[in-house]
Amino acid sequence: MSLFDNIILRTFVSTFHISLRPRGIPIRYTAFVITLSFALCTLFYNHRHIGLVVGFRPGEDTAFRPPEPSAVWTERAARVKEAFLHAYHGYERYAFSHDELRPISNTSSDSFNAWGVTAVDSLDTMLLMGLMDEYERALPSIMSNNFSLPTNTRVPFFETVIRYLGGLLSAYALTNDSRLLTKADELGTKLSPAFNTKSGFPMFAVNTYKGVETGPLNGLLAEIASFQLEYTYLGKITGKKEYVDRATTVTKLLHSANLTTSGGMYPTRWDLPSGTPFDLRLSVGGMADSAHEYTLKQYLLTSLTDKATLEMYIKMTTYVINNLLFISPQRHLVYVTDMVTYKFDDTRVSHKFEHLSCFFPGLLALGAKRLPLDKLESLGINMAELAKDLLPKDRQGYEALAEFNLADLHIWVAKAIAQTCYITYADQPTGLGPDTISILSGKNGVTRWMDALQEWNRLGRPGSPPGVGDIPSWSGTTDATTANDENLAVIQRDYGIDSAVHYLRPEAVESFYILWRVTGDERWRQWGWHVFQALEEVARTQSGYACVDRVHTRRPIQLDSMPSYFLAETLKYLYLLFTDKDTIPLDRWVFNTEGHPLPVFEWTEEENAIYGLE
Repeated sequence: MSLFDNIILRTFVSTFHISLRPRGIPIRYTAFVITLSFALCTLFYNHRHIGLVVGFRPGEDTAFRPPEPSAVWTERAARVKEAFLHAYHGYERYAFSHDELRPISNTSSDSFNAWGVTAVDSLDTMLLMGLMDEYERALPSIMSNNFSLPTNTRVPFFETVIRYLGGLLSAYALTNDSRLLTKADELGTKLSPAFNTKSGFPMFAVNTYKGVETGPLNGLLAEIASFQLEYTYLGKITGKKEYVDRATTVTKLLHSANLTTSGGMYPTRWDLPSGTPFDLRLSVGGMADSAHEYTLKQYLLTSLTDKATLEMYIKMTTYVINNLLFISPQRHLVYVTDMVTYKFDDTRVSHKFEHLSCFFPGLLALGAKRLPLDKLESLGINMAELAKDLLPKDRQGYEALAEFNLADLHIWVAKAIAQTCYITYADQPTGLGPDTISILSGKNGVTRWMDALQEWNRLGRPGSPPGVGDIPSWSGTTDATTANDENLAVIQRDYGIDSAVHYLRPEAVESFYILWRVTGDERWRQWGWHVFQALEEVARTQSGYACVDRVHTRRPIQLDSMPSYFLAETLKYLYLLFTDKDTIPLDRWVFNTEGHPLPVFEWTEEENAIYGLE
């Protein structure tokens, strides 16, 4: 029993005891005592039952709590390290050298080429945690991988690049082990048929046995434009021009695309032969997320020299802030969503908020830290010039941003969305966030965030910007039994739950980690600790950690799946969040979309000439 519990119980017992003494106490005093007793009892009940599953109070305010001692965070980092060992040892025992562990049946699955994706994805996490025994045990199997087996008829390009190639490159960067470089070079060569398209955009998959590409002739933005970091770095360390050419070709395609009708933002689907947009669905969530992420990160990786990618990042963030950010009516939850434009200017906003989109606040915070957003002219960026080819309504958005300091604006958005990401965890009795929610919309249901911000500005900026101040977690009824119960919950929470599965995803804790390093506010560490506690209580199995369904109830269901990214990203970001030492400084390393850190570098004059980068 906690100190808080003891205080409440003793006060309640003593007060109730006094109230029963036959001393002719006035009725009004007795009534006061009974009322106070009831209030204390209610407080005790709520204290014990909010966060029943995992033993913490979701949504508790950490903004004004004193910092935890360093020793506390050291112990918490050790707890995450133990969790990694538990998960990886379960994989070693029951699934090595297959792709992933099924943590309930203690069997394996081979969804990613059967090359042992969990082992490759985990290499740099082992190195950062100092787990050299596990690292050395994994290497022989990884080095013996045959990328050209007859069974490898449909190797997905995107997933293979971010998990396998990214994992090999990051481990090489951390160790300088030439064996890893040789293996990465071999894999990069085997994947090269993906680029056999007229435009240069990669196809969905490769038959690495026959050396041919395969897949549909239109591709998702995330899958065709999320390899530049890996291929650019691979070109740098191998000296092979073809790798760099792959990346620069796609950068040029994106930078020169006609985006007038999409406000300067990249749609989610593209025609591969022509290299042009295929639809007008705009999103930073699934199907698009990592492509937007790589615009900023490619600029950072190459020591702030790739101006084209910086321009793409500024255009994207400007459009999102003006058009895809909304704020809910009751609790003022700020969220980023997607929209689709059909014929005759029929534009529809979904008001869905995906866990995948929780990477976005971290990206904004990273950009605010690494870029002189209030002095973009020093980098050769002119906002008016960026907007000149846009429609009038989109140019007005650039003018709206001019009312604010751009660095402040990006940080406000980052904090607001990251808080919403945390709230989706804290609202649930399991402490784990659902994969997709739909924000309450309809007439007067939501407000565009920029409209709310401009109103706040006109009123003299009272308090925090909209959605940036502290928002308590929802303490309503769970396990609704009727449609009316669920409708009431939706109204109180401001959202309904579309997918109640928690897939052990990293995006929320990734943003917490970056915001902690950027702002120094310990609330991000505390919220990450709450998430880790929930994972330990709800997702842990005898051999690993399982995805969890029904997270919005007190009867969650574990699913027989442990994705490799849980070890590559989720546990890595939690470990780095709790480690006081800045192991991977954000000005010297860039994380790929699978959480694999790659070192920032500069091109030499000779390389600039050879690769045509000048």
